[in-house]
Parts: sequence; C-alpha cells; structure tokens
Amino acid sequence: MKAISVVVPLYNEQDNVIPLHQEIVKALSGQCEFEIIFVDDGSTDQTALVARALKPLKYIQLRRNYGQTSAMDAGIKAARHPYIATLDGDLQNDPADILKLMDYLEVNDLDIVSGWRKKRHDSLAKKFVSRVANLLRSILVKDNIHDSGCTLKLYKRDCFTTITLYGEMHRFIPAILKIKGYKIGELEVNHRPRLRGVTKYNWKRTVKGFLDMISVWFWNKYAVRPLHLLGGFGLVSLGLGFGFGLWTVLLAIQRMDLSNSMQPYMSLFFIGLGFLFLMIGLIADMMTKIYYGLKIETPYSIRQVLDSEDLHKVPPDEQASKARGQK
Repeated sequence: MKAISVVVPLYNEQDNVIPLHQEIVKALSGQCEFEIIFVDDGSTDQTALVARALKPLKYIQLRRNYGQTSAMDAGIKAARHPYIATLDGDLQNDPADILKLMDYLEVNDLDIVSGWRKKRHDSLAKKFVSRVANLLRSILVKDNIHDSGCTLKLYKRDCFTTITLYGEMHRFIPAILKIKGYKIGELEVNHRPRLRGVTKYNWKRTVKGFLDMISVWFWNKYAVRPLHLLGGFGLVSLGLGFGFGLWTVLLAIQRMDLSNSMQPYMSLFFIGLGFLFLMIGLIADMMTKIYYGLKIETPYSIRQVLDSEDLHKVPPDEQASKARGQK
C-alpha cells in the first residue's frame, strides 16, 4: 500500500485545525497508509490545545514563530513515509487533491507535483501580487510552474535528503529541486475561500519572497562558481580603471592641467573596485566549497515532538513544575 506523510504548518489556526484534520483523514483513510504532521509555528491562540487532542497525529511545536518555511522544514524532516504532501492550515487547499497528485506523479514518473490554483479565491490585491511574483519568477528562476506559491504539493521524500529550507524558500522548492535535476510537474487543484481565521500574508512576506527569489536565481547560476559572477564584475571594473588610466596618461602627454580632472580618481576607484570584486569572488568560492563540505545547522529550534498516543500526556515542563510543587 502507498504511504504518505501530510505536513501542515500552523500559525494561529485554532478554528481550522479540527475540520482540516477530519478532511485529511477522510480523504486518505482506506486509500493509503498515512501520517499527519501538524507543525505549530509558535501560535499564540488555542491552536496547540486543540491540536493535541487529535488522533492520529504527530504534533511538532516550535519554540517561537519562525515562519512557514521553517515550520515546513521541521515537518518534512520528521516525515517517515516515501511520499510527502504539504498544504496550508487555513483550509483553502483541498486534502481530497492529495491522491490526485500522487496518481499524477506516478503515472508521469515525476519527483514533485505542484498544485496550480487556476481558479483562486483570494482578494484582488493578493492575486495581483501573486501574478507579478509569478512573472518575475518565470524570468529569473524559470521553473516552468504557473503557481509555485501554492503550498499544496507532493514530493518524493528523497527530494529533501540534502535540502534545508529557510527564509521564504518554500515557494521556490520546485525551482531548487529542478536545479538539482529532479523532474517537476504541475496539476490543477481545487482552491477554496478562507472561512475562518485571518490571513498571515502581508507586504513583508512579499519583500522577503522577492529577495529569496534573487537568492534562488544566484544559486541556480553561480552557486558552485561565484567567482565567475564576481570575477566578471572585477574584470569589467579593472578594464574601466585601466581605460581611465590610459586617458589620464594621454592628457598628461598633452600637458593638460589635471588638477581638476576626474580621470585619475576614476582610474584609481575602478582599479580598486576590480581587485575588491576579485578578492570577494575568491572568498565566496572558498566558502562555497566549505558549505558543501559541512552539515548546515537548521535555523529553528523545536520545543517538543509528540505522537498521537502521547498527546494526552502531561508535557515535560508541566511534569517538572508539578514535581517541584510536591517537594
């Protein structure tokens, strides 16, 4: 029987936790072996209290709000089945689409299938920002995905053996995996309006997503050869510097007054800048080799991990406080 891990990042979704869990169980029961992993990204409402009462469930609680990408990374690393599905905790993604994604992945021999919210139920402002982001992504990243921002995706677990997510990188997982040579597909999925809770998207996340897009572009082009980019800038700068230097020499030969001329200063500036770019490129090249040779620490801290049979037990912190009280 097929086996799948369903990873759901949660942040202040107390009203959506129960119906979301029920829909996942209904969609997968009898169809495949599955586990549900809810990652509480430092919620300040009753999300933790509600989630701990659910079965079957693996509940992961982060110590504070690290962001959706870190929560997703924590859930993916805790998954134990060969397939991993991710979806939002706001009930806008339809859990019934998970098996459709799995069938599509297997029939087409893919490593990842990304959901495409072709008919979105979002505000006009959110749709506009998403379209602009998709346009920029198609130019810079070129992952051939219409809707990389859709959290509903299905992966083979092997995709994440060498990946640690950070920032707002969850939007660009298809692009990152494509860079590594994995096969990517896309399938239209159902998208529903948010009925409970408040959206967590704001202009800050948009800015972070754009910066991460530039990071992915750089990673795609120059991750293993940063000297090619920075060294190229350095050589251009050196060329300009020597050009201004030659201009300065020609003016000196003609015995022109150089006291108020910018050519000597421009020559020194561009030559210095060129050497600086070359040195930074060499350092970046060495750091890249170190990066690939070391195990990178995850950018978040997990408070506790509980399986469903442990969810009704008293947390370790409460046990310790009760023990101190009895003494």
